[in-house]
Amino acid sequence: MSKTSRLGLLRDRDFGRLFAATALGQLGDRIIFLALPLVAVMALNADEFQVGLLAAMTTAGSLLVGLPAGAWVDRMRKRSVLISTDLVRALVLLTIPVAWWAGLLTIWWLCTVALLHGVLTVFFDVAYVSYLPHLVGRGNLVEGNSKLSAIRSVTSISGPAAAGPLVGLVGAPATLLVSSAGMAVSGLLALTIRRREPKPEPSGKPQLRREIKEGIGFVLEHPALRAIMLGDSIFNLFLVMYQTMLLIFLEREMGLQPFGIGLVLSGMGCGALLGALTATTASKWIGQGRVIWLAALVTCPSSVLMPLARPGWSLCAAAIGLAALSLGGVVRVVAQSSFQQALTPDRLLGRMSATTRFVSWGGIPVGGLLGGASGTAFGATSTLWIGAAGMTLSVLPGFLSPLRTMREVPAE
Repeated sequence: MSKTSRLGLLRDRDFGRLFAATALGQLGDRIIFLALPLVAVMALNADEFQVGLLAAMTTAGSLLVGLPAGAWVDRMRKRSVLISTDLVRALVLLTIPVAWWAGLLTIWWLCTVALLHGVLTVFFDVAYVSYLPHLVGRGNLVEGNSKLSAIRSVTSISGPAAAGPLVGLVGAPATLLVSSAGMAVSGLLALTIRRREPKPEPSGKPQLRREIKEGIGFVLEHPALRAIMLGDSIFNLFLVMYQTMLLIFLEREMGLQPFGIGLVLSGMGCGALLGALTATTASKWIGQGRVIWLAALVTCPSSVLMPLARPGWSLCAAAIGLAALSLGGVVRVVAQSSFQQALTPDRLLGRMSATTRFVSWGGIPVGGLLGGASGTAFGATSTLWIGAAGMTLSVLPGFLSPLRTMREVPAE
């Protein structure tokens, strides 16, 4: 394969800048994933329920503004939304190390920052999904999503790998300075993208309720989109239950230090990178519809290796299982994101994304609370078992829908 064919969309100047902005923003985000709960666990000595509450606040924005965000974003230029949300998120994160140095940081401050950051992330993600078809064209969506997933996967490796030593060296609160800087530079890079989509034409007088209803109806009336959304919501709920107790399991039951926890999470990033590199091929060989549920069916059961683990070689095997889970997750997400984007008219992209995110991510705060409550009642190990079983069952909506035999995106 020639160098030119391997680069593909990366030869495009504007896509290259979005690619670089994604790398820096995601690096900051992955450091948050490790550092924010470690601030609670190590700096504030939070208990299991407080860690679960923090996880819930991180994603509660999807419930608070998930549906109206899509309607609002459909009225705006998506590039402007990407820039402004990145810069504001950077400022919000900066308050944590400042509050720590001032002696003001509490678990409630952390939860407030997590909530604000989550609300801004809803707007960012809805705009990001809606902007890509304009930037690369609908014929290049699988390649574009694969390349962006690849760089996100690289940051999934490098983020925790960098965050672990940083937490050990300067402490978890100060580590969030890197996250803030990454998001700030990401916003500035997005500012340099020249290709701007035309301003959306208003369809009569804006009516938020009618616009939201139109987006919900579009998703619910399509059986494949409906199945993707339902499967995602089940998977995400149990994944967050699993992840909420994973750090506590590794730190308190396996006795790992921040560097070791970072290595385990970096292993998940390696699996995600491999998934991004193979997603396009898997979609072509298996079919873009079928791979959505098959990827989860093959890889979700490997998550049971973690609650079976003990210090030593079995923990290494469990880390490989988590890498496999990430591999399948990225293959599934690339296929279903491209499927959703290709099937949705431009004027509904924001509302489609917001509707699926609202339902799919709406269970995440519930998963965080359930994870914390389950960890308190039954322990971290039992909660990992529950999460693994639920993630495996998430294949059922896709298997029982037209996706079971669908190879290509419908032409409608």
